Amino acid sequence: MRPDHVNFPAVENLNPGRFRVTQHTYRRMKAIQLTISSLLAAAASIALAEPDVPPITEKNPDAKEIPDNVEVATFGAGCFWCVEEFFHQTPGVASTLSGYMGGTKENAEYKKVSSGRTKHVEVVRVYFDPEALPFDKLLDRFFELHDPTTLNRQGYDRGTQYRSVVFYENDMQKLATEKKIKELTEAEKFDDPIVTAIEPAMEFYLAEDYHQNYARLNPDNPYLHNVLFPKLKKLGLKIPTKGGSEKSE
Repeated sequence: MRPDHVNFPAVENLNPGRFRVTQHTYRRMKAIQLTISSLLAAAASIALAEPDVPPITEKNPDAKEIPDNVEVATFGAGCFWCVEEFFHQTPGVASTLSGYMGGTKENAEYKKVSSGRTKHVEVVRVYFDPEALPFDKLLDRFFELHDPTTLNRQGYDRGTQYRSVVFYENDMQKLATEKKIKELTEAEKFDDPIVTAIEPAMEFYLAEDYHQNYARLNPDNPYLHNVLFPKLKKLGLKIPTKGGSEKSE
């Protein structure tokens, strides 16, 4: 039975004489009933709340495939144009959104964030199916797609807005990230120490519309040809084209 369908007898219908209750006890019973009703209403509203899913738009067509058990993870790994495409091509990822985390809402716009002075990070919010893609495997993709050993820099992109960071949504994600970094360090996966930050997720500010699904909509951009496409080829992933995607050589 849903909590909002639980019925309690109204205190007014109780006969104080029959139950031999004092006025003081009666008032306490009334207060308890009101408190219980408020708690049940709050529980019902939480249970019936809409899941946090991205809107279905021309710039984000994958959103229609989001499963009911979707989970969310947020990563900073350099320019979100590139990061987004890597996650797009990860089996188990239902959709992505590019945006900013950190800083304030007033400064959450591309030109200001690009200055490196707003405390924002360019991030990609990943919506994934945990049954098809456990968070641990999602972390493998994260550490594969960028260099986690360079502080506030990815290639020629420099500034705190490009720093390597996992914004965890819960304790499970935090512990899993700490464990993954320890495993990679012990296995000497990288020549230099991992500098990836692990921080609690903050408010997510959606990036401007033209940043969404960027690589697929702008495959002729020279930046993508010089920075993103070589990485995609190295990992055996697909190169976006205006007519779709073609498998890399």
